[in-house]
Amino acid sequence: MSDLEAFRTETRDWLDQSCPDSLRGGTGGALAGTWGGRKWKPDNPDQRVWLDRCAERGLTAPTWPTAYGGGGLSKEQAKVLSEEMRALRVPPPLIGFGLTMIGPTLLQYGTEEQKQEHLPPICRGEIRWCQGYSEPGAGSDLAGLQCRAEDRGDHYIINGSKIWTSDADQADWIFALVRTDPQAKKQEGITFLLIDMETPGVTVSPIKLISGSSPFCETHFENVKAWKKNVVFKEHAGWTVAKALLGHERTMVAEAFGSGAGGARRTLADRARSHLPGVQEGQPLPDAVLRSQIARMEMDTQAFGLTMQRSRDAAKAGHQPGAESSIFKVVGTELNQRRQELLLKIAGPQALGWEGAGFAPDELQTTRDWLRSRGNTIEGGTSEVQRNVIAKRVLGLPD
Repeated sequence: MSDLEAFRTETRDWLDQSCPDSLRGGTGGALAGTWGGRKWKPDNPDQRVWLDRCAERGLTAPTWPTAYGGGGLSKEQAKVLSEEMRALRVPPPLIGFGLTMIGPTLLQYGTEEQKQEHLPPICRGEIRWCQGYSEPGAGSDLAGLQCRAEDRGDHYIINGSKIWTSDADQADWIFALVRTDPQAKKQEGITFLLIDMETPGVTVSPIKLISGSSPFCETHFENVKAWKKNVVFKEHAGWTVAKALLGHERTMVAEAFGSGAGGARRTLADRARSHLPGVQEGQPLPDAVLRSQIARMEMDTQAFGLTMQRSRDAAKAGHQPGAESSIFKVVGTELNQRRQELLLKIAGPQALGWEGAGFAPDELQTTRDWLRSRGNTIEGGTSEVQRNVIAKRVLGLPD
């Protein structure tokens, strides 16, 4: 038996013995799971048990160095772990921006002190992070941000606001872009800064969307004191860090929505059978056009999933996400919008439900998911911006 086969057997046995039965079999998708943090209240006490068991073995961040709370696994071992978790239908012990965005960025640009302070609490699920990039007057033109940080020696005083800050009301820390040199060119006067959300002067206002709920918030900074030791990389060089983190973010958004997590808790064919009279499980759908649309959707989703798996393998081998993350973001989010449109078509009049009797939970969620999907091609950088990146940095087209 090879070392990798032995690792697979050991991993399978440990997962089977360690994951509580109440957590198995979930199909909530890549955005459903344990986010952790100081404000986290588990829906199920077994979530905490599963998180603690995995964190003890470094399995919340399998490929991170063990010195920072990770598992120290090779890319081959991490792939085996992912395969065995899917096979046993056990959920990820932890999700969130700490693992997918700020953690990888600190591994690349952070000081040793910053890594030791922030990475182990991320791995243990103790701290939840949010992202402070967009502002009311600086969305797609992110370099036009005006949230200002005034130099006060060993610290800054922050004034300004951020908008569309996902889950800011649940977060403990924020990684933010602030303007430290208003006289410099737009990209050259920005600093990447870590700020504790409990610092006096930080306030958060949730924003409700058309879908009836929203993770988005507006975050205000009024004379907020932020220490210079929390500058990542160098003062005025935040744009370099921001671009690296955006690569991680776009890949994360693409995977979350392009994988099917944004809607289908059952297969598209199963959903269709439930709306067509007389069609039994396992029977082909009588509508040839609908069969073709579902088949194309499933094939595109599978192809995208395989591409994302290659990207994950490359990341585990040390490849930093580049302009290809813009391709993933465009394809993944538009794939989810296509999926939501198809689910709406499948549901027919039942998709008109919003609440109340006469509608199944799946049907009510279909409407909300379709409305929510309208924002997929805006958040994380609009599709128009991503296509410009692809044109310039992938295809090499002139400005």
